Amino acid sequence: MILCLGESKVRTRIKKNDMVIVISGVNRGKTGKVLRIMPGRDRAIVEGVNVVKKAVRKTQDNPQGGIVSVEAPLYISKLMLYCPQDKKGVRVRVERDGNKRIRKCRICGHAFDS
Repeated sequence: MILCLGESKVRTRIKKNDMVIVISGVNRGKTGKVLRIMPGRDRAIVEGVNVVKKAVRKTQDNPQGGIVSVEAPLYISKLMLYCPQDKKGVRVRVERDGNKRIRKCRICGHAFDS
């Protein structure tokens, strides 16, 4: 029996700095910009979404210490690209323009990679 703990098999069409909308869970309907993608864990950190409280030690940078709010990772399957023209989450098709891959909205054809 072979156990694979490394790379994940989920294909994502979401990249850093994309606007996304959360489609399920407690944060459903919230939109934000993707700050970081974690491909090995199939997760993404979205600005202003899934904010949790975290205890922080006293350091020279933060002499008070205390409790701060930080964004926790969300599973990628809970996110969809947000189309500014349709004002909702959309599925994406990928087209080739020479050597470039361009992600386009399936509904209106809005190009996400300009």
